[in-house]
Amino acid sequence: MDRAFLTTRYLHEVTSRRARASELLGAVPESELLGSIYLGRYLSRPLFIGRAERDQLYGDLENVRAALVSLPDRLFGGDLASYARAVGANEVQVRAALRSTGRPVTRQARADLYADSAGFRLLEFNIGAAVAGMDNADICRGLLAHPVLAEFAGIHGLGYVDSMREQVNNMFAETGAERGSFPVVALAASPARHADIGSYLNHLVARWRELGLDAHACRVEELEVAKGRVWLRGRGVDIISRLFLVEDLQEPAALDVIGPVLDAAARGEVKMFTPLDSELLGNKAALAMISDQRNRHLFSAAELASFDRIVPWTAMVVPGQVTLEDGQRVELLDYAVRHQQDLVLKPVLLHSGDGVLPGWQPGLGPRRWQQRLSEAVASPHVIQRRIRPVPELFPGDDGELVPWIVTWGVFTGVGGYGGVLARAATVASNTGVINVDTGASVGCCLSAGQDSGPTGGPGGDGLDGG
Repeated sequence: MDRAFLTTRYLHEVTSRRARASELLGAVPESELLGSIYLGRYLSRPLFIGRAERDQLYGDLENVRAALVSLPDRLFGGDLASYARAVGANEVQVRAALRSTGRPVTRQARADLYADSAGFRLLEFNIGAAVAGMDNADICRGLLAHPVLAEFAGIHGLGYVDSMREQVNNMFAETGAERGSFPVVALAASPARHADIGSYLNHLVARWRELGLDAHACRVEELEVAKGRVWLRGRGVDIISRLFLVEDLQEPAALDVIGPVLDAAARGEVKMFTPLDSELLGNKAALAMISDQRNRHLFSAAELASFDRIVPWTAMVVPGQVTLEDGQRVELLDYAVRHQQDLVLKPVLLHSGDGVLPGWQPGLGPRRWQQRLSEAVASPHVIQRRIRPVPELFPGDDGELVPWIVTWGVFTGVGGYGGVLARAATVASNTGVINVDTGASVGCCLSAGQDSGPTGGPGGDGLDGG
């Protein structure tokens, strides 16, 4: 069974019963946690994936992750500062990263992919704690409350990983906190991020408390360093779960607030989940480094095979010649001007689609595209080969099948494959960048051969890996 087979069979079941999108959502709309962040925008069915496909995808993603985290050693002789500058970090960000390093590098990651006619293709690779969508198992549970999906999942042996339980599993494993110790965790966000999603964070920490963490949401400036510890509202903090990003550190003043916390973690007075350097290792410029034909001799045959399957051609936007996938040498900027419809321009250190410019964006003329390319030379950007995803069909409000473009957000961690957050927009919307901020609907994924366990997590309690 593969995703095409499972999708076709499920859509046949749905259409034969004339089920509508609103009823197929099951119990999803009842979730306060989901409602506080996704505002009622949900996909009417899960994605599906076969066991062999899932295992192949996880293997490829793990090869890419291992290659990315090795880049400072393989390309820069272990000099993290030189690596950070090469991927576009300014001096404030470099200093912050050097004050917040972790070895081994966290295994928690989310890869964002499209599925085209040949398979999965990588859009970006996010490494670290500040990855959204760990709540996708709540969507799975809510959808499975509808009898049509519940019956289908039972017949085909479909299950899911509880990504949030895996996130907690990652935190215990990588900080060394003992199971059952109920460590105090500060989920610390930048002021702007906290203002945007503070309600959701309060729901999230309540869930974390159910999973064994004494968790509290806060703004990073609420943390105090004193008497050999980090404190939050009078509580000694054991773990800081970082929800502030490298992009929040643009000016030296930012280190006045964050620096003491980073230093406390470096002294061992608190654990940081995850250190800032992990974010730089998942930087878009890092994908350009593993895509660069000049670096292929540094990687194993297995790594190269994974790159060739899922990593699209990616290059830093700098004047000079580059090598294309077919070995052809071209002048980058001239090539990018001539092939506007086949390329996308991305800033390297921003998230959530900020600053991304698809060359095929409606109304984007050649003159404006060339201007943006010229501007990109002055600040760190990559150019990436366009991926042409195959639309997925979802039941509509009147029972019709509607084509959507879907981004697969595939989580990995210490337990292996960690579930999927789906974000999608209708083909008719012609949305260039699909994310929650631009109005995307969200969903989850059911996998063949995946035991969800009695509570929706691998192994039952969800804390033993998966």
